[in-house]
Amino acid sequence: MKLVERKKEITKKFRQAKTIFIMAHKDLDLDALGSSIGLYFILEKLNKNCFLIIDDSKHESGVSKVLKELEGCLNIIKSSAIEENLYLRDKKNLLVILDTNKKELVQSLDALNYFATNSILILDHHELGETSIDCDLRVIDNEISSTCEMITNLIEIYHISLDPYYATLLLSGIVLDTNNFTLKTNADTYYAAYYLSSMGASTKKVQYLLKQDLKDYIERQKLITNVDIIDEKIAIAKGGPYMMYRREDIAKIADTLLFFNDIEASFVIAKSNSKTIAISGRSLGNHNIAKILTPLGGGGVSTSGAARISDSTISKVEAKLKQILKKEDE
Repeated sequence: MKLVERKKEITKKFRQAKTIFIMAHKDLDLDALGSSIGLYFILEKLNKNCFLIIDDSKHESGVSKVLKELEGCLNIIKSSAIEENLYLRDKKNLLVILDTNKKELVQSLDALNYFATNSILILDHHELGETSIDCDLRVIDNEISSTCEMITNLIEIYHISLDPYYATLLLSGIVLDTNNFTLKTNADTYYAAYYLSSMGASTKKVQYLLKQDLKDYIERQKLITNVDIIDEKIAIAKGGPYMMYRREDIAKIADTLLFFNDIEASFVIAKSNSKTIAISGRSLGNHNIAKILTPLGGGGVSTSGAARISDSTISKVEAKLKQILKKEDE
């Protein structure tokens, strides 16, 4: 467990800092938000001055529910307010980046300009790439299920008593990233879930946070009707040229495709806005999604990943993806 091995270094970073800023990736999901809030809670217990950086203007359903329930309970700021909240001595400021290590994926690229490389800590479970953020301490664990599991380990390391609500948020992130314990799940994952449950995490509340909108679900099912099967084991679904899909919906479709017989990997290609094509990929383990999506400018871990391509078309992105898959088999 890489987090345990780096405990002293992480603790030293926390102790040296007076003010700590927490930032995850754009388009927050429950793993990014849950781990951010879990870390926020840890740092409060360590008597640190904390700020959670969120620039997103729109949120997926579960994230919106949490932010509404915690309104006024957290120091949430936009990246434009970082400068006015910095501690006077630069060395006493720390930026912790969660659930991503890529520059283009963080809430704010400009936020990185306020912190030297020795004032940035990354805690993540995604593989490194060409655009990974340069810093002195990166704790990257590709074998762990989620960033929420990493933060759960940190809570246990520090022997912190966790409020049931925060325990539930962490559990929701684990459930999300493992697709209800069907992907990237091992004994450590189940132990983390048990540990959170022992502190009062509510599975009923988790299901509430993960509830889906019926209309969105119906729209996703329409997309599944346009699927190509490659080598009888890889499913590629494509959205219509004029339809826009939310990032979380594209990911959920990729999750769903894995439940069909003989499908070992799935990819969903659809427009996320008028100028961007989004891809979400999933695998049961025989295909490395991060390796496949890296040439497309994306990344992730072996079992899941995503990419965004600007100024292209669904058909062009599909053709490029199929070329990559063909090379993988050679």
